[in-house]
Amino acid sequence: MRNATPLAESFLPLPPATFHILLAVADEDRHGYAIIQDVSARTNNELKLSAGTLYRSIQRMLEQGLISETQDRPAPEFDDERRRYYRITTFGAAVAQAEASRLTQLVRLARDRGFVAGKA
Repeated sequence: MRNATPLAESFLPLPPATFHILLAVADEDRHGYAIIQDVSARTNNELKLSAGTLYRSIQRMLEQGLISETQDRPAPEFDDERRRYYRITTFGAAVAQAEASRLTQLVRLARDRGFVAGKA
């Protein structure tokens, strides 16, 4: 985990839901239902976050400083004023990068032992 700060590394390993939420908000601000849709699409429907899991995770992630609620809104014709939009923080990006590095290392170790086909 070369590029991670020690503080970011203290969050590892991340719960899968947390990592997927960070990935979902990494490229654009999203509201809760859009996060659920993104995670489902990115995982070919293998991971479907329930609303309860999503919002418990979001609350914890807000408290940890991994994401923030933003006041930036889409155009009114594309928005619902009840929605809350979330974005990744700089710290959240560092934690996601640390988790990605950790997972890459795990896959490398598994390949070395013959558990995963392909090159490291």
